[in-house]
Amino acid sequence: MRDHDRMDSRFLGIPELVDVPTVAVVVDVMRAFTVAAWAFGQGAERIVLAESLDEALALKARHPEWVTLKDGPPAPGFDTVNSPGFLRSADLGGRTVVQKTTAGTVGALAVKEASLVLCAGFVVAEATARLLRTRACDSVTFVVTGEDGQADEDLACAQYIARRATGAGPDATEFLRRAGESRAAAELTEGVREGAHPDDVALCLELDRFPFAMVATLEDSLMVLRACAVPSLTDEAPA
Repeated sequence: MRDHDRMDSRFLGIPELVDVPTVAVVVDVMRAFTVAAWAFGQGAERIVLAESLDEALALKARHPEWVTLKDGPPAPGFDTVNSPGFLRSADLGGRTVVQKTTAGTVGALAVKEASLVLCAGFVVAEATARLLRTRACDSVTFVVTGEDGQADEDLACAQYIARRATGAGPDATEFLRRAGESRAAAELTEGVREGAHPDDVALCLELDRFPFAMVATLEDSLMVLRACAVPSLTDEAPA
């Protein structure tokens, strides 16, 4: 069995991405990829990560049945906002969602040429780590999307997933505490960020809420995110 403890992890902000990583885990805890996980949890088939607000609106114009969402307050042409608190009551069964955010979608598009792109937050941390283990990834670049790579909620989540991916069993408490005390958490709690729900921070810190990882691939020139079922450790083949 390969020694998973040797996985080389790099933690980079979006501006620091100078080469194309082989494997990238794009982390946006508050809130893009918590929202994406909730969209899949509510039945969405896929999520198109839009390059711009204009592209999102153009996609909506061509596909009126698609569901568009973005950061900030409600806006014409967008069906909802980038908030897990608001999205958790939506029925998205079989729908395509178009998502455009200030950090998460930008980070995913920045590494779209990578061989494997995962999008993650605490809500899918264990499934993401398991997928890295099952793919036997030797080198992983974690893209810390918030605050040009300085967002502690994203870095904490990335570090936790990296530890879990090597088979280590760290207590999540400290990592979740850092995220809960981050600037993003404070801004959401204080209402600085528009389009926020009072439950958003708690939902973003709900460890392993969903049993799937989220894999982004290029489909017809669009970056498309899909939920990927990951076998539990008890289902994995013995070494």
